[in-house]
Amino acid sequence: MAADLSTIVKAYDVRGVVPDQWDETLAELFGAAFVRVTGAKALVTGHDMRPSSPGLSRAFARGAAALGVNVTEIGLCSTDQLYYASGALNLPGAMFTASHNPAQYNGIKMCRAGAAPVGQDTGLAEIRELVEGWSDSGAPAPAATPGTITQRDTLEDYAAHLRGLVDLTSIRPLKVVVDAGNGMGGHTVPTVFAGLPLDLVPMYFELDGTFPNHEANPLDPANIVDLQKRVREEGADLGIAFDGDADRCFVVDEQGNPVSPSAITALVASRELARHGGKGTVIHNLITSWSVPEVVKENGGTPVRTRVGHSFIKAEMARTGAIFGGEHSAHYYFADFWNADTGMLAALHVLAALGGQDGPLSGLVAQYDRYAGSGEINSTVADQTGRLAAIKAAYEGQEGITLDELDGLTVTAADWWFNVRPSNTEPLLRLNAEARDETTMAKVRDEVLGIIRA
Repeated sequence: MAADLSTIVKAYDVRGVVPDQWDETLAELFGAAFVRVTGAKALVTGHDMRPSSPGLSRAFARGAAALGVNVTEIGLCSTDQLYYASGALNLPGAMFTASHNPAQYNGIKMCRAGAAPVGQDTGLAEIRELVEGWSDSGAPAPAATPGTITQRDTLEDYAAHLRGLVDLTSIRPLKVVVDAGNGMGGHTVPTVFAGLPLDLVPMYFELDGTFPNHEANPLDPANIVDLQKRVREEGADLGIAFDGDADRCFVVDEQGNPVSPSAITALVASRELARHGGKGTVIHNLITSWSVPEVVKENGGTPVRTRVGHSFIKAEMARTGAIFGGEHSAHYYFADFWNADTGMLAALHVLAALGGQDGPLSGLVAQYDRYAGSGEINSTVADQTGRLAAIKAAYEGQEGITLDELDGLTVTAADWWFNVRPSNTEPLLRLNAEARDETTMAKVRDEVLGIIRA
């Protein structure tokens, strides 16, 4: 097939429709290109439950082994389980998943040894160039001695590593509903939660990459409706939803109300700072709530603001030696997990915090959820640059208002702020607004949307 890789090689990963945009032939070339760019002598692969994942993963392994590299396949796993294997085995890795995308999609998340990210600026552009060249000229010449492909089960080791990072020994019994969305949480949760004083109510734990019940994207409110209802019906202490590759977790309280990922970031940050003697840097992206840097400072830490996106968070964590990082998209990054993101470890922190005191989750998170937020609002626009310029013109020079362009445009006043960012992949502008009260937030939100959609 003719390779048009501009449509499938994204900022942080490879993602596209199978077999229309990419297939096992291309996956094999990606395996060879990954070896060339990383200089790997050995590597590890894993895959999710999508129908196309085992074949794509094995093709990638063949491409790498043909160049003399030994491949360890860990098989079915969550993305953070692949990061665990990359870190624990000190090997570059490739995870075959399209996260929360529909069933016909698949992709590759690649990392260097120690789970260090591979993005456009850290090797992905070079990988794309090699694959495009080889798709026209043919695969590179094989090594005189091919590498081996062997299998290894890492699930128990992954679970033990996570449980070793959170003290769960003295938590009270909790009833928890978990919605795995037919994704990899159904594979990892039973092992990670084993032996804890939890009454686990599983929802959609059957691995099914066609997502028969709902899309595996808990950030969309439509996809947590079943979980909210079940938490109330069961009288559970909380509910947890995972996305398709189980690297993000989303929490609902005992009343079935969603808990803001910013509140979870603040809660986990306070716990991680306590573990580190009240000292440390915590990374947060610029659309997290004002609550996050406030809580970090109150607990003795240093907040550092960064752009949206895991490669920026991980780079800042490495640069600053940060102990923790959080994004409002429900990605949580831990220094003790090779600076990689793991929703499962964040979930264990929530269970430990809730189980370590007597009150309900709603009361516990109230101290971390201090402001009124809009959530992310997407608008389709023909001219992203023009609309951003119009917003800048409307607010620039106003007394008491500051503007910065770290990522899109952020406008800040004493009682509110908003950020507008262009999507890298679609003709969209993304608005996030926050204020000290709901009325002010709604006014600011509607004012900015009026300019965006004019």
